[in-house]
Amino acid sequence: MQETLKKEGKFEYIEEGEGPVLLILHGLFGALSNFADVVPYFSNKGYKVVIPLLPIYTLPVINTNAKNLSKFLKDFIDFKGYDKVNLLGNSLGGHVALIYTSQHLDSVNSMILTGSSGLYENSFGGTFPKRENYEFIKQKVEYTFYDPTVATKELIDECYEIVNDKARALRIIALAKSAIRHNMAKELEFMTIPSCLIWGKNDTITPPEVAEEFHSLLPNSELHWIDKCGHAAMMEQPQEFNSKLSVFLDNLYGK
Repeated sequence: MQETLKKEGKFEYIEEGEGPVLLILHGLFGALSNFADVVPYFSNKGYKVVIPLLPIYTLPVINTNAKNLSKFLKDFIDFKGYDKVNLLGNSLGGHVALIYTSQHLDSVNSMILTGSSGLYENSFGGTFPKRENYEFIKQKVEYTFYDPTVATKELIDECYEIVNDKARALRIIALAKSAIRHNMAKELEFMTIPSCLIWGKNDTITPPEVAEEFHSLLPNSELHWIDKCGHAAMMEQPQEFNSKLSVFLDNLYGK
């Protein structure tokens, strides 16, 4: 990404544009570059686009869970003084958005979920039995997408490096387990803010029935499908993703 990573205190983040805040939460393996097509599009449309780097690999292992990532998000929003943010979360990032929203509903203007955990996900699982096997990791990364060619060698290499770093692998396992334990189904009915679900029809990690369940449980939600698309719609079908999100946000702000 061309955007500059800013550092203030314990926070590292991207912040581009001016206007209502679109705060993006990346997933477990998600780099900030996963949103490379989202940031310029919305920062040029009159939104302040922000992506904090979540402390996935820096929290003590015992404290590495989705709830503590939500606390970190609260600290970040307070530090920046943002008011009424629009939270966009992919995968684990969606789960963090859900936890934060359940506890701080008054500070969230809207919520956008894409391939979010929080109800069910078919992830790497609790262990990495073949983590030293490059081909195994390659297949797992390709499984994320409808079109396996989206899984570039750079992306596969990055995931391979992560899971073969013992300290980072332990934290990923801890986060995956915490996400499975923390099912949000009973809390969704209280999240009355406008919610937009943008889902790949071919998502194998959080399958279409997950999106349908979110839609049925979130009282003020709309569901949009993207065909020929897997778990990371903003990467695989960025133009269609941006178009659907743009309509949702522009309607909220009367643009």
